[in-house]
Amino acid sequence: MARKGKAEEQSPALATNRSASHEYHLIRRIEAGIVLTGPEVKTARARRVNLKEAYARIVHDEVFLHGAHFSPYRPARLEEYDPVRPRKLLLHAAEIRKLGKETHAPGMTLIPTRMYLKNGRIKVEIALGRGKRQYDKREAKIRKDQEREMARAQSSREVR
Repeated sequence: MARKGKAEEQSPALATNRSASHEYHLIRRIEAGIVLTGPEVKTARARRVNLKEAYARIVHDEVFLHGAHFSPYRPARLEEYDPVRPRKLLLHAAEIRKLGKETHAPGMTLIPTRMYLKNGRIKVEIALGRGKRQYDKREAKIRKDQEREMARAQSSREVR
């Protein structure tokens, strides 16, 4: 068997923000590294991370993840452990400048959509998003229900 080159392995998500696509129009997605301590890495690999209320912010040409909750890792020392502390995201300077320009537009924000392992490293997918209005959410729900009904009707037709 021929060996392949260094293939990129992407594992299933360690954490997802399922409400992000419901609350925001996701325009562009960017992959970023994240700076974590040892116990936080163990927590992430154990899938004990919550991204639901998290967001990213650019401060002094650096991107930080705010509001992500990393549950405490029991065997580690827990003195002065803050589960929601800001964590630095690793991006190229050009990407940060571009994101900075895009987020200055009204209603634009950076939302983490998922956290995953890639070649043994923890990555965070952040999306540039614009907040949805209430009527946009209703339309999306109606469209989703219609698609579900069509799929259900199609599958029942195939069974017969």
